[in-house]
Amino acid sequence: MSTASLDVASARAAFPALSDSYIYADNAGGSQCLGSVASRLTDYLLHTNVQLGADYSVSVASTKRVAEGVEAARKLLNAASVEEVAFGGSSSLVAENIARALEGDVLEGEEIIVTGEHETNAGPWKKLAARRGLTIKFWHATQYPESPNNTYAVGLRLETLLPLITAKTRLIAFTACSNILGSIVPVQEIVKAIKAKAKEVGVRKVETVVDCVAYAPHRRIDVQAWDVDYAFFSVYKVYGAHISVLYTKLDSLKTSLSPLTHHFLPYDLTSLKLQPGGPGYELVYSTTAVPDYFQSLTPAGTIEAAFAAIAQHEQTLLQPLLTYLKSKEGRGVRIVGDENAGLSRVPTVSFVVVGPQRLDSRAIVKIFDQAGNIGIRYGHFYAWTLIDSLQPKIDHDDSVVRISLVHYNTVQEVEKIIELLEKALA
Repeated sequence: MSTASLDVASARAAFPALSDSYIYADNAGGSQCLGSVASRLTDYLLHTNVQLGADYSVSVASTKRVAEGVEAARKLLNAASVEEVAFGGSSSLVAENIARALEGDVLEGEEIIVTGEHETNAGPWKKLAARRGLTIKFWHATQYPESPNNTYAVGLRLETLLPLITAKTRLIAFTACSNILGSIVPVQEIVKAIKAKAKEVGVRKVETVVDCVAYAPHRRIDVQAWDVDYAFFSVYKVYGAHISVLYTKLDSLKTSLSPLTHHFLPYDLTSLKLQPGGPGYELVYSTTAVPDYFQSLTPAGTIEAAFAAIAQHEQTLLQPLLTYLKSKEGRGVRIVGDENAGLSRVPTVSFVVVGPQRLDSRAIVKIFDQAGNIGIRYGHFYAWTLIDSLQPKIDHDDSVVRISLVHYNTVQEVEKIIELLEKALA
C-alpha cells in the first residue's frame, strides 16, 4: 500500500508562527506550537481553571479535560493503559524521577549502561550509581564501516552494546534517535537482543529506559511493540506546550518503583506514583490537540499514516542537504553522524569544518544570524559525552553546527539554507 503524501501547505497552516517568512531550522531544540494547542491551553485557563476532583460542575469539567490530556499522551505513546502515563515539567525531570523511584530496587555492584547522547538519559543514572555503589558503562557511538574516510560518521550499533551486558547489568538507558547524529536506533530490535543476552548471562533483572525526545517529532512511538519498560518525550518538541510525558510499563510499576508521591495517595499501581505534585493542568489538556493534528494530516486519519507521510516528506528535505554537505568534503566539511539519507535517519544534520582552512561552528552560524530571517544553532546540545568521544577532538564550546528540520519545513527553505551555507563556506 502506498503512503499518502503530505500536504505541506495544509500542515503549515496549523502553525501561526509559520505565517511569515522566518525559517525555523532549530526544531530539535523545540518545535513551533500548534494554534490549536495554544487555543486549548487558553480556554482551560479562562473557563476551567479550578482544582480537580470536586463535585461542582466546573471541577467536573476540569477533571474531564485533564483526563483527556492523559488519553492523548497514551495515544502518542501507544501505551496499553492511561495508568502507564504520567506528566512532568521536562524530560530531564521525569528521567530523574525514574532514577529516584528505582533506587530501592538496585543492588550494590550492579551495572547501568548509558550512551553519550543527551545527558537527560545519562545524568540521573550516573547520580544513582554514585549514591548506590553501581558501575556505569558507556555504549559509545562508533564509526560506520561504510564511511571509512569520515571519523565523525558514527552511530549506536548493537554489536558494540551486547558485549557490555553481564550478569550484573540492571538497566540500559539509550536514545531512540540522536539529537546530534540524527540516526534512528531500532528500539524493538535492540530491546529484543538485550532480553536475549540478559537471559543468556543470567541477569537478576534488566530494564530499559528510552529517551524519545529527538525521535517523537519524526516517527511513531510504539512502546507496546518496542516492549520497553520506561520511555519519555517532550511535548514541546512535538508541536505542543512545554511539558513532558512519561511511560512506565505496569510490570515495572508493580515490582521496581517506589512512589514519589504523598504516602496516603492511592497511586501505587499507576504512573502517577512518579508524578509528585500535579503538572500544569492547562498544559496537560492542551496536549489533546497534538494527536488530533496528526490524525488530520492524511485521509486515513491515523497517527501511523501521519508519521509515514512525515517520514516520506522529510527525506525530500534531508537528501539535498546531505548531498550538498558531502560535496564540500574538499573544503573540510564532515557530517557528524550517518552521511546517507534514508528512513533510518531524520533531518537533524550536524557537521564541522576541519580544514584545510578550519572554520569555527559559531562563525558559520553567525552568517545565518546576520541573514535575519532564519534560525540554526551551534553547540554540544547537552550531548557532552558524545562530543567528547569524537576523534579528532572537537572543542566543546564550539562543537557542531546543527540544522534540524521537521515536516513543516519546505524544500524551498532547504534551498535557502544551502545558499547561506555556500556563503559561509566560501
